[in-house]
Amino acid sequence: MTDLTVASTARAMAAAVADREISARELLDLHLTRIAERNGELTAIVSLDEERARAGAAAADEALAAGADVGPLHGLPFAFKDTHAVAGWRTTYGSPLRADHVPERDELVVERVRRAGVVVIGRTNVPEFAAGSHTFNRVFGTTLNPVDPRFSAGGSSGGAACALASGMVPLAEGSDMGGSLRNPASFCGVVGLRPSLGRVPEWPHYNQWETTSVAGPMARDVGDLALLLSVLAGPDPRAPLALGDRGSAFAPPVTGHLLGLQVALSVDLGGAFEVDDRVAAVVEEAGRTIAHQGAQVSGAHPDLSLADDTFRTLRAWHLQAKLGPLLADHPDGFKQSLADNIRLGAGLTGADVARAYTQRTALAETMRLFFQQYDVLVLPVSQVPPFPADQEFPTEINGRPMETYLDWMRSAYFISVTGCPAISLPAGHTPEGLPVGIQVVAPHGADRRLLEIASAFEAARRAT
Repeated sequence: MTDLTVASTARAMAAAVADREISARELLDLHLTRIAERNGELTAIVSLDEERARAGAAAADEALAAGADVGPLHGLPFAFKDTHAVAGWRTTYGSPLRADHVPERDELVVERVRRAGVVVIGRTNVPEFAAGSHTFNRVFGTTLNPVDPRFSAGGSSGGAACALASGMVPLAEGSDMGGSLRNPASFCGVVGLRPSLGRVPEWPHYNQWETTSVAGPMARDVGDLALLLSVLAGPDPRAPLALGDRGSAFAPPVTGHLLGLQVALSVDLGGAFEVDDRVAAVVEEAGRTIAHQGAQVSGAHPDLSLADDTFRTLRAWHLQAKLGPLLADHPDGFKQSLADNIRLGAGLTGADVARAYTQRTALAETMRLFFQQYDVLVLPVSQVPPFPADQEFPTEINGRPMETYLDWMRSAYFISVTGCPAISLPAGHTPEGLPVGIQVVAPHGADRRLLEIASAFEAARRAT
């Protein structure tokens, strides 16, 4: 066995398995030990099946010994988000209404990750139907922050971020509508990418033309995130809106520099939302780090004033279209905040939805023009640091009350409706030691360039 630990990079783990320096069985044992140490407290991994995982690791070792062609993730333990269908594996969506659901087929992101050679060990916890940026449900309970379990791990990919940060898995995948990849990455101190629309195709989908939510990768560093993106990305004939670049275009190594970069930095997009002072301090310090590397950092931002109505309208429409019939059959089967959001969608008119899509088109054009002047936009991922786990959501920021459930997530969902790729990068901590990330946004389609810039920031921060 090598000197690998659960803190090693996924790239190092995959290389060690391929070179037979460690077996998939041994690598699995390392991670199962860590799961046994931490998961009882944190509730990151759910539906864990050690017996099936050990059978999968044995099969991975046998395939390698037989000289079979293996994928780039061969032998790595992996847990899929509990909203992504995995054939033959319990998939609950965090809802008591689906507590015993077992899909018959993999969805596309699962199919791709499985084909890359992972050893499936279980699922990662989610809020009910992935609605909300705090991971709790009535099936498995609450996922806690691995840095300080008194606080939230974020959501909806909170189980994934927590499992990564605590060493239970080397990589994770998730999905992002209003910040569901980026928010938990910031809260847990890992990296999460909301890719460009069409970069990671999804199938089956209840509406292939509904593109508010996207799937994407999470990892402990940018190189590992690029590795997983290279597996997830690429066209598929079942997904008509998929971009044409092959996944291999995003494979590591990803290196870049900040010298000469034109960076727009804004803490609050010109007063568009309230930001906790502790988060603002981390974003401003990140700007100084970027400038120190030779970038031109300017206080600038695009006008995203249309984003709030656009996102809220499309989110309500999406929830009603997908979950409205189920709510009608089970009016007491949903948490109250989700039921309210679904019912809000029932009151929308065709004119409301048309307005939202017209505004979304205008927002995309705003960003296209903005990125003619700047290479990237830097802003907070979340307007708050991790909040107490016994709260459903923050009710105030800097002493100012939040009027609705969504107010504290504007910094993430304003970017969602632009269609641009956005990455959450660890950038610092609050005085209490809680992780805070920055969000770096690039033009639509510039995912590889975004990874290179993110890698350069990561390297600069490590050097300080």
